[in-house]
Amino acid sequence: MSELLWAFGRVSGVVSILLFTASVVLGIITRSGRPLPGLPRFSISLVHRNVALIASTFLVLHVGTLLLDTYAKLTVVDILIPFRGVFKPFWQGLGTVALDLVIAIVVTSLLRRRIGVRVATFVHWFTYAMWPVAMAHAIGNGTNGTSGWFLIIAAGCTLAVIVAVMWRTSVRFLETAMARARSLR
Repeated sequence: MSELLWAFGRVSGVVSILLFTASVVLGIITRSGRPLPGLPRFSISLVHRNVALIASTFLVLHVGTLLLDTYAKLTVVDILIPFRGVFKPFWQGLGTVALDLVIAIVVTSLLRRRIGVRVATFVHWFTYAMWPVAMAHAIGNGTNGTSGWFLIIAAGCTLAVIVAVMWRTSVRFLETAMARARSLR
């Protein structure tokens, strides 16, 4: 049973990082105000939210199965307080930091109407810290973190996020956005 939990923990971690990558890219696209071909703008936001929630679910499965796994030897303290684990404490601690950030982002997103959009948006910016921290955790602590197939996945995810950020912060995009804003006045 322990081998099954360990394997599921690994798979759910990989799926989680893939889904969080998709969520980050969709979040960048959502903030751009541009539609994707074939999708109205509001649907990008809905897809972003749903992908983020599914990614969070896989993260819960990842942590939960490793918490139950006798080989991983995680404790509740290890998953809440960074850098306290017995196995690769630094890399595991990065995973704990990423988990704590995800919890804060999800909770403030769900409570956005009660706490205010400004607070929720401020906390949501921590996604830009959570994602690379989670990726570093996956590479440094993951069983297959340095294997060729995972490094290709990590490179593809990193490239997707970098391209999205570059597109969003490009001069051409910013000029177009400013022109669009002026025309709405």
